[in-house]
Amino acid sequence: MAASASLPATPAPALQHPLRNSNFRRLWIGSAISFLGDQFYLVALPWVVLQRTGSAVAMGTILMAAAIPRAVLMLLGGALTDRISPRKIMMGTATARTIFVAAIGVLLWFGVLQIWELYVLGFAFGVADAFSFPAVSAFLPSLVQREQLVAANSISQTTSQITSIAAPTPAAVVIKALGLAWAFFIDAVSFLFIIAALWSLPDPPTVQQSGAKPAVWKSILDGFAYVRRDVPLRSLMLLAAMLNFCTTGPMGVGLPYLAKTRFGTPTAYAIVISAASAGGLLGALLAGLWRVQRRGILLLAACAVISVCVGSVGLWTHLWAIAASFFFMAISAGLANVQISAWLQQRVESAVRGRVFSVLMLASFGLMPVSLAVAGFLVAWSLKVMFMIAGGSMLTVTIFGALHRQVREIQ
Repeated sequence: MAASASLPATPAPALQHPLRNSNFRRLWIGSAISFLGDQFYLVALPWVVLQRTGSAVAMGTILMAAAIPRAVLMLLGGALTDRISPRKIMMGTATARTIFVAAIGVLLWFGVLQIWELYVLGFAFGVADAFSFPAVSAFLPSLVQREQLVAANSISQTTSQITSIAAPTPAAVVIKALGLAWAFFIDAVSFLFIIAALWSLPDPPTVQQSGAKPAVWKSILDGFAYVRRDVPLRSLMLLAAMLNFCTTGPMGVGLPYLAKTRFGTPTAYAIVISAASAGGLLGALLAGLWRVQRRGILLLAACAVISVCVGSVGLWTHLWAIAASFFFMAISAGLANVQISAWLQQRVESAVRGRVFSVLMLASFGLMPVSLAVAGFLVAWSLKVMFMIAGGSMLTVTIFGALHRQVREIQ
């Protein structure tokens, strides 16, 4: 017994990279091609609207046609994800997107597209988003090990950032050479790759429940109750929601106004957007490479950096300083988003994962229009004050989170 007790401990096996997992690799390849196709859609849609109507109002209302069902149906999407299967929900929404995008391409090809059909497209995509967003977050933990979730989320967000940076220019070249219809056809074909990947993947294990399934509305309330009972989860969701609220308005309203009034050129706006995109990409990459021991401290520090960066933007007079502020803000946001997603996937029970993610996404997406409206009001008063209020609000919530020991001790 003494001899056996003195034997050296067997070293723990090295953690395998998620891309060595064939299931995750298939999902990643299908998603990457779909992300690429989405850039063709995102470039072509505003061009089609402006070509047909010449109205920025029409563009805004089409985006609202997508935003309203996305917010209204998000909780239902989370409940059905838990009740049916995230894989089946993702396949259904990808199939619906394929049909609608291809239909718009056909109408453009024959030159018979009407503006109301773009409203239908926007509404359909909003409905699909409401169901697919919770499903995507709930599905990933079934494909990789718990310890691989940070790296898996880093890979997904890095891929999304790279395609959003690299793909719009080729998309514009294809549109100019072949016509707008081809952008929608390419997006439709790209959805077939994610459908094929999902078709070959297994459903997550089902959680057996005793008795009859509760009503859908009761399932939604159970998701809220789960979040309310978990103090670190609730606090982290508040941080994530405020992170989106305090950056959406300054980025969407404040930054274009700042570039126009202070520098008078769209080049200044493009430089800052490029700096933010590069920072977001670097942050997502760092999150996958950095083995964090005290995740709560990292998240609070990232939110504090974001607070300072946003709050200081209005004080700078040089373009390089503004670009640097958004660069470091985006690095911190990229780090925080990957870590928050991974922690939630690791912590939340699989039976309620879809509903819990739908609560988080509803808070984030639901606050975005409010953030834009508040930013627009404050910019009309004072651009500098708008950025300072955004940074101060974020810092206040960060301090509130830091006061909770359970948040600081998140691992």
